[in-house]
Amino acid sequence: MRTSLLASAAFAALIAALPAHAQKEIQFWHAMGGNLGDTVNQLAEEFNKSQSDYKIVPVYKGSYTETLTAAIAAFRARQNAHPHIVQVFEVGTATMMAAKGAIYPVYQLMADAKEPFDPKAYIGPVYGYYSTTDGKLLSMPFNSSTPVFYWNKEMFAKAGLDPEKPPTTWPELGEMGKKLVASGAKCGFTPQWQTWTMIENLGAWHNQPFATKQNGFGGLDIELKINDALRVKHIQTLADWGKEKVFVYGGREGKSTPMFNAGECAMHIASSGSAAGIQKALGVEKVGIGMMPYWPEFIAKPQNSIIGGATLWVLQGKPKDEYPGVAKFFTFLSKGEVQAKWHQETGYVPITLSAVEITEKSGFYKQFPGREVAVKQLTLNPPTENSKGLRIGNFVQIRDVMDEELESVWSGKKNAKQALDDAVTRGNKLLKDFAAANN
Repeated sequence: MRTSLLASAAFAALIAALPAHAQKEIQFWHAMGGNLGDTVNQLAEEFNKSQSDYKIVPVYKGSYTETLTAAIAAFRARQNAHPHIVQVFEVGTATMMAAKGAIYPVYQLMADAKEPFDPKAYIGPVYGYYSTTDGKLLSMPFNSSTPVFYWNKEMFAKAGLDPEKPPTTWPELGEMGKKLVASGAKCGFTPQWQTWTMIENLGAWHNQPFATKQNGFGGLDIELKINDALRVKHIQTLADWGKEKVFVYGGREGKSTPMFNAGECAMHIASSGSAAGIQKALGVEKVGIGMMPYWPEFIAKPQNSIIGGATLWVLQGKPKDEYPGVAKFFTFLSKGEVQAKWHQETGYVPITLSAVEITEKSGFYKQFPGREVAVKQLTLNPPTENSKGLRIGNFVQIRDVMDEELESVWSGKKNAKQALDDAVTRGNKLLKDFAAANN
């Protein structure tokens, strides 16, 4: 009897020591470094703890461009080394759509996995940007942002301006900028991601097209429209303001933000995703966050802004039984409480309406005034063909072209009209190349 009991105990111990059914690993390549990367790791950890069938493995692959390039190269190698999920910035949308056979559309993934999925749960402008023209979601919204207006309240007060009243129009910004510089500010205004804020969003905000065929949503054979009267006026005005330091160019992408954080510039248009970092640098009480200014001679009131940031694309070629894990992860990311936490910790726009409601009820917007502005801008009016978003081929290269031409204006080599005309000519060549390669 004793031998039997010992044998039973040994058998039970052996069974207990055996691993449970192996978790299926889901590779998730992303471009979130620093604190954002830590938050991504936390999200993966929370999901992994919530169930035992799948394990999300987040891998930082560098910049957006580096991450996209690495994923495409790995997929083409056909050695099963590519990720299940890759984070791609919004300018890569058309490139991903053109990658026939490589993409597992999210709407199809969720249906195949029988995961609950309600398009109406998502904020319209965010959902629409990454959907087909008939409303089918291609990639899962993740870190969405939009440009908002930041101002330094202390510098406003020093210049004799009301620290609670930012400019609502560009002419007002110009007048305030002059007073700020006169009071000792090294610069009045500097924008972040100049092509995104001063060209792309400027058009949407004023209901002006960026390109033909609904900004590319209607087809590949398109042409740029960025040398219109609005943008020529705007860019030339900034160039003229540059002579008085009312406008100062701080570099591409987010390179101008340190100038604002250091108290050198008093006004800044930057991603809503920069809010947490800006408020931490200057102090919540010293920073105002409001809507972008507009040109009253071009529109009576603003239309709506468009998003930036990135989404999560699913790549084909992995074992079928692993994709339900991807779908479950997307369901997890879309939960109201998860999105609310992501929004509050980073400044990125919550992708679901429930996350906005949760954040409002928590009192977060009272504690951090202005953090609700991004959602208000995106939903200010129903999107039009000009303000739904952009679906542009070779967009990364076209942004480089726009950056180069704008820099030729800031350096005095060209006027705004010449530079934007040249940007259109050069950009249209890239668009034709993309269309020819993907027809």
